[in-house]
Amino acid sequence: MTIMLYNSLTRKIEPLETIEPGVVRMYVCGVTPYDDAHIGHAMSAIVFDVIRRYLEYRGYTVRHIVNFTDVDDKIIARAETIGIDPLHLSAQLAEEFLAQLQALNVLPATAYPRVSQTIPEIRAFVEGLIDKGYAYPAEGDVYFRVHKDEDYGKLSGRSLADMFTGTRFEVDPRKESPADFALWKAARPGEPAWQSPWGEGRPGWHIECSAMCMKHLGEQMDIHGGGSDLVFPHHENEIAQSESLTDKQFARFWVHNGMLQLVNPVTRQVEKMSKSLGNVVTIASFLEQYDADVLRLIVLSSSYRSPLTYNTAVANDNARKLERLLSALQPSVGSVETGEFVADLASAVITTQAFFTRVMDQDFNTAGAVASLFDLVRAINSARDAGVGGPPFADAQAALRELAGVLGLRLDPSQRERNQDIAPFIQLLIELRAELRLSKQYALADHVRIRLAELGITLEDGPQGTRWKIG
Repeated sequence: MTIMLYNSLTRKIEPLETIEPGVVRMYVCGVTPYDDAHIGHAMSAIVFDVIRRYLEYRGYTVRHIVNFTDVDDKIIARAETIGIDPLHLSAQLAEEFLAQLQALNVLPATAYPRVSQTIPEIRAFVEGLIDKGYAYPAEGDVYFRVHKDEDYGKLSGRSLADMFTGTRFEVDPRKESPADFALWKAARPGEPAWQSPWGEGRPGWHIECSAMCMKHLGEQMDIHGGGSDLVFPHHENEIAQSESLTDKQFARFWVHNGMLQLVNPVTRQVEKMSKSLGNVVTIASFLEQYDADVLRLIVLSSSYRSPLTYNTAVANDNARKLERLLSALQPSVGSVETGEFVADLASAVITTQAFFTRVMDQDFNTAGAVASLFDLVRAINSARDAGVGGPPFADAQAALRELAGVLGLRLDPSQRERNQDIAPFIQLLIELRAELRLSKQYALADHVRIRLAELGITLEDGPQGTRWKIG
């Protein structure tokens, strides 16, 4: 069966046909490491990790490139605030993020290129666009001529006329058009800078990904991925500059994951996760309380293209789902290896494997795939109750592990034992403390928090409710 994939460029689900038979070239826009990574970053990483894992399960070789934008205004601003070199800050945070990806069971990419390591290729790229008349220097900056690209806007569906009508552009007399975007920026005091034919400076945001794509995957790729917030202007501008330089289609498929949203426990309103709202859930804080498989189950529970809503209730619900999956891996106590129950279990394995492949072939329907795992869990647990054991039972458990592994689920019981025994009791005390605060019994509420702290349990109150961690 052919894998069908939604293409943001054509807005249709299309059969995956690769440039090179049996090989998928996939580039995914990574993070800008200027602060602690949050679960929104993890969501995107998990989405494309699952896509890669399934492609490999279906026999493809995947060349998977994920970049780090390690030269950026946000990095420079934060580095100045805390008094550290911007490249040192981004390198430190990038390494922390890679360690967190490993904790989340995200497979290592084929390469993790960085802007600071791709300067020669970026300079050559910009020079090529100038030579072809698609770009022009202006007092140390270099801009892309948007009007010269006749199909600009084909990814986002925005025409230049619409952009001029509905968009506020910063007035810059050096630009030929307000819509033109920077390929190279002249150096400013205190910023990282490199020599170029236009003077010292650094790359613009969009040019970096095009240059890294071509360096590691060539002029064309099969899949270019990232969050839906990158469709415009980032990915639109990538297409414009790349196809203007090469006169070739840049990416055959554009794949975008939805954004993570939080539910405010007080207002019940869905809101974007942001530092200004004080509702950021970092990967580190999540993993202090939950198994990595819990976050993966949250992401897998809906279409990768849909917005993902998160709060503590969602996390706890998926923690219970993980427990149900793990229940099927408990050992059998029976010895029945033939008969009706054994045949039913074998049939359930075959049915699950077929359904899993069928739904994943349809635009990576992970929600359907997870549902099929729970069908197999029920069959395994029923077989255990009926006394089934030996190779038939072990084979069914192995099938469950294999399919779960395709989704990146570890299903490791030892990982959940860390907090499993105490979690219900702590949650009960958190609920009691909340009730005490509502009834204005603040002294007793503080006593609960203080006693937990003495036992090594820290409570953190925030817009998403109260979280706890050990230490």
